[in-house]
Amino acid sequence: MKTFREITSEWKRDKQRFVKETTMAVYGLQLQTHLLPAFGDRTMIEEKDVQQFVVDKLDKGLSERTTKDVLIVLKMVVRWANKHAGWDNRTDWEIIFPTRREQIELEVMTVTDQQKIVKYVKENFTFKNLGLQICLFTGLRIGEVCGLKWSDYNVSNNTLTINRTIERIYTIDNGQRKSRVVVSTPKTASSNRTIPMNKKLQKVLKELRKVVNKDFYIISNSEKPIEPRTYRNYYNKVLSKLGIAKLKFHGLRHSFATRCIENNCDYKTVSVLLGHADVSTTMNLYVHPNMEHKKKCIERLVKILEQ
Repeated sequence: MKTFREITSEWKRDKQRFVKETTMAVYGLQLQTHLLPAFGDRTMIEEKDVQQFVVDKLDKGLSERTTKDVLIVLKMVVRWANKHAGWDNRTDWEIIFPTRREQIELEVMTVTDQQKIVKYVKENFTFKNLGLQICLFTGLRIGEVCGLKWSDYNVSNNTLTINRTIERIYTIDNGQRKSRVVVSTPKTASSNRTIPMNKKLQKVLKELRKVVNKDFYIISNSEKPIEPRTYRNYYNKVLSKLGIAKLKFHGLRHSFATRCIENNCDYKTVSVLLGHADVSTTMNLYVHPNMEHKKKCIERLVKILEQ
């Protein structure tokens, strides 16, 4: 009977016909980094083996979310092996994760620091700085802002259409880890979206749109894009220059969503703007009622019932 290692090679050849190149690269890394070292020589994977695998990964610092993602790949491969390689291995494992720890607080920029960036961009225009301004007011992911072209800005409607992303993907080739930059479609179908620009951005974008090459990327203003790693480094330099505490680039996205929720934007609209597949994702991440909100809710109920 074929081993898990032998099966994964066949599974990858079959699977790559149906998924994005970037997705396949992630699967390949998860196999090489986590699954093959643990199960490569196995011809049977039992529930107790998977449970021990999970415990070991969490003990070594792998996040619960990443561990669950790795288990999804494990199940896909084993199910494929059952169907195509003569395996008879159950996959309805009942895996126990440790009690959920206190939710990690999202990294969010203060309003004051956001204002510092807006002021800096206004006084020091560059196309890279324009990208930062766009992110602050739209919540775009770093790959999405790197993938924006001038043709994505609709002058008539004053909207930006998000229909591509730029990513650096990592692969394993003959045991060597390699990487390259690819242009692909956004993360999910819901990530293909259209976002209205505020009046100040509209004024800037409309004027620039008259003189730029519409096929150029916005933040590089050239036919070649700036890759996320390079743009992230630039962003960190801006934070340092402005005396702003280090914050991951994704923190700009969290900050945008947080400010929207704080200003009573409805959750569904925020979800659509962010490109989340489900409004529950937005609510789980950003909607955390404080004690004052809870008190108001209770008081409203009392008023209704005591009428």
